Parts: sequence; structure tokens; C-alpha cells
Amino acid sequence: MDMSWCIRTTARRRRKSTAQRGAITILATLVVGFVLAAPFGADTSRATAAPLFGVGITRCTFVDHSRSVLNYATTPYRVSSSSRVLVTEIRYPTQFRAGGPTESVGAAPVPHSGGYPMVVFAHGYDVTPDTYAALLDAWVRAGFIVVAPIFPDESASAVAAQHGANTENDLINEPGDLAFVTSAVLRASTTETSNCPVAFGLVDHSEIALAGHSDGAEAVGMLAYDHGLDPQGVNYASLRTGIDYRAVMILSGAEDTYQSYAAEASRPDLLVVQSRADQCNPMGHGLLLYDAIHQPNKWFLELLTAHHLPPFDDTDAAAYGVVSATTVRFLQISLEGVTPSSSLTALGNQRPTIARMYVGANGPSMKNVAPVKQSCGPN
Repeated sequence: MDMSWCIRTTARRRRKSTAQRGAITILATLVVGFVLAAPFGADTSRATAAPLFGVGITRCTFVDHSRSVLNYATTPYRVSSSSRVLVTEIRYPTQFRAGGPTESVGAAPVPHSGGYPMVVFAHGYDVTPDTYAALLDAWVRAGFIVVAPIFPDESASAVAAQHGANTENDLINEPGDLAFVTSAVLRASTTETSNCPVAFGLVDHSEIALAGHSDGAEAVGMLAYDHGLDPQGVNYASLRTGIDYRAVMILSGAEDTYQSYAAEASRPDLLVVQSRADQCNPMGHGLLLYDAIHQPNKWFLELLTAHHLPPFDDTDAAAYGVVSATTVRFLQISLEGVTPSSSLTALGNQRPTIARMYVGANGPSMKNVAPVKQSCGPN
């Protein structure tokens, strides 16, 4: 898509036995349960409950010397850097203080024995992770670490530096970026490092989720399910080897139709969120990926009237409320080692004028979905 605005169960499970993890699980359930307990049809988009945590934020830089960055403003493309410098935003739980700042730069994390579950998030085209601050912070307040690399060619600053050139061809390098950053953070969590000291002891290595929006969601899908080759000739399946991804969230994404997708043997839980009215990535794109993953532990949250970005940046408050509550519930249950129950479906179906939730092979149908004029403008 050549649009400057577009952002383009047999699974292995492990229950935590520590009292501290159990307490966090119970509290997180109570927070999301506040939304579930609201009267049918009530406006849950602004439902409030005391967060478990405040949000700390910092940046760490990881450099992959094995892969390059291209300049797409030149013909032919030229190498602009022989290494991929991945500046990465890390959001993490801090002490909650009523009336305090939304985010605290460099604040001390709340220590947690065994570390917190981690979500690795991929942003869309011509934006940054900060575009999604409301959603990412909601995950942190529920007790998750959020690690979000800024992609070298698809971030807002990179697109501007290349004078608006279409840099989306770099998307095929982004699964490698996600895998590299995931491994780097896991190492920094095990061994204290000078370039990312905040990560030390912060992450539970066995509780990792992948999430992304638009182009970022496509990169996530490639890393999680693609069996083709990346630009370096490395099979995407080998990129994910050794990283225990337990959950995958595809937010207004698409499948790379030039490659073959298949469910992994580990069968991480899958949640696809897509809108019938999305003009940038029409709903059929997300449904194609959903149908390609043959496993029972998958869910499809169909938004009825929302557009491409507003359900994820809180511009569309009603749709954002459903997305925020549902993704928190999905992450909390999936990463805590419990197969999501009907409560996840009930939460997704609580506001029938906003969204519908489907589970397993019974995904949504395209029969009654009106065709949309594909455009990635401000929709």
C-alpha cells in the first residue's frame, strides 16, 4: 500500500505456583471482571477500576550487525546502514499512585519474583509505538512488560527522512527485528547489561506474547506462522526457534499471501481483531490469516463500525474500550497458562453494537460484509 498515513489445545501450558504470581492473576481477573460485571449494553469504554500498577517507560538500543537497512528514496535502493539499529521502547509496571502521571520516564520497576509476562509489540507504518500508548499502557497496568522496537525504515521519522518514499518493502525484515529484540531483552533480563539495565530480572522467559497492528501485525504473523524465507534466506520458522511465544495478537493485519502459513506445533493462542469497516486492511485480510491457522484455541473479535487505527489509539473510545478489555483478558489468561474460557467470548460479545467474538473454526463470514473502497487515509 503506497499511502503515507497507513499503519499498514494441546498447547504446552504451565501454571505458576508462587503466591506472588497467583495474587497478580487474581487481581488482574478482578480488574477485567469489573468490565464483565457491567450491565448488558452499558458503556464499558470508560469503565474504571484501580490499576494494578503504574507505567514506567524507557528506551534501550539493540544493534543487529548481521542485517542492513536500505534507503528506499534512491533508485536503485542503496544500503543506508550496514547494521539495523533497533531503538526499543520498554514499558513496565511501577508503583501505582493515584493522580500520578500517565507514564513515568525511568521510574523504578516493581520487583517481581520470576519476572513479568512480556508482550513484544510491532507498530504500523509511518508511526511509532507511542501512537498506541493508551493500549500498551493498559497492558502494563494489568501486569505485563511491553517491548516495542522502532523499525528502522517504517517508523514516522524514517519515512520522513526518506522524503515520503514508500519504505514498506522493509516489512519482510521486521520479523527478524522482532526475534532479535526478543532475544536481546531475554538476555538482558538474565544478565545485567549496561545498554538495558531496566530489563534485569524483569521478564518471565516462558510467558511471551507477540502483538502488532497493521504492517506490524503482518510482521507478527510472519514470525509466528510463516514457513517461507526472509531476505537473508533464513526460514522464518528458524527465527522463532527457542523463543516460547505463547500468544499471538493480530490487530487489523493481513497474511503475506506469497508465503505459506501454518499452525505451530506449540499452538500459541491466537486473537485476531479486525473491523468490517476497515478501509486500509479490509476484514477479509484478517479472516484469511485466521482461517489458515488450523487450531481450536483461536478467537476473532469482529469490530462492526470502527476503522483502521482508532480502535487501537483510543480515538474511537467505544471500540477501544472493547479492544482494551478483551486484549487484557486474552493476555492474562493465555500467558498465565489457562486456556481462555467462555469469559473471553462473553467479554467480546458484551456490546453487540460494537463488536462480536468468534471462537475456533466458527469464524465470521464475509457474506454480509459490504465491500469497502480500499484507502489508507485518515479512516
